[in-house]
Amino acid sequence: MEGNPISPVKVAVIQFDPQVGMENRDRNLRHGLDLALQAVEQGANLIVMPELANTGYLFTSRKEAFDHAENVPNGPSVQIWQDFAQKHSIYLVAGVAEKEGDKLYDSSVLIGPEDFIGKYRKAHLWNLEKLWFTPGDHGFPVFDTPIGRIGMMICWDVWFPEVPRILAQQGADIICSVNNWVWTPPPLFDESGKCMASYLTITASHVNNVYIAAANRVGIDRGEKFLGCSLITGTNGWPISGIADSESETILYADIDLMAARGAPIWNKHNDLIRDRRTDVYDEILGYKDHPVFPR
Repeated sequence: MEGNPISPVKVAVIQFDPQVGMENRDRNLRHGLDLALQAVEQGANLIVMPELANTGYLFTSRKEAFDHAENVPNGPSVQIWQDFAQKHSIYLVAGVAEKEGDKLYDSSVLIGPEDFIGKYRKAHLWNLEKLWFTPGDHGFPVFDTPIGRIGMMICWDVWFPEVPRILAQQGADIICSVNNWVWTPPPLFDESGKCMASYLTITASHVNNVYIAAANRVGIDRGEKFLGCSLITGTNGWPISGIADSESETILYADIDLMAARGAPIWNKHNDLIRDRRTDVYDEILGYKDHPVFPR
């Protein structure tokens, strides 16, 4: 960090291998927290875990997905994460299968030192997720916290540029992206080892001048292989601490000043990404007026 940070935060992105199956739930939860504890010991105070971090990903039926799911915020995993956040005075974002009545959601939760803060339900469902989950129904919230304004998105969302744009327009200082990026038809990686999801995250961060902390998983879950490639980007889009590989469980760290995001949009006296948007031309089509812009 340069100068005197106004809101110094050490972000940790945890890349690990949660496995589906009720017999694996306790192991997933405990292993994730063991890695989170390592991050705490390194000074992290904002920790991001992957999508469906406590359950694994590849459900084979809606009933199985329902059996793995829990109420938010009163379910057992969220309560254990909450205890951890309180004990270590940190902020934690993690993916969870949420049930509300008969509905299932692929959700992420934001938990702070004091209590549960909020949740986001995945708006864009990928492949078989459409058979188990209901698309998110409460938009793209941004949560005010003592360390800054935090938005969340999940995996396939980053392929839809409206999601990070709406979060940034609402004043997110950082977007926490929880993911299960899967292997798709090749080519999967370029010569530098980056996958397309890495580039989409870099691009979303760059064009919105916002930090993004993207946690993906690794490993094989019932034959489905995952890409890794977790990363933390600066407001200029470039990865701060490199990009994780496609195989290893690892933790990435970045020391950032969240308040720097609020002064980032002005690149020079003639170019400002927020000011230069032609809402008069495309707002009627895209509907950004439904999401009030937070003044910077």
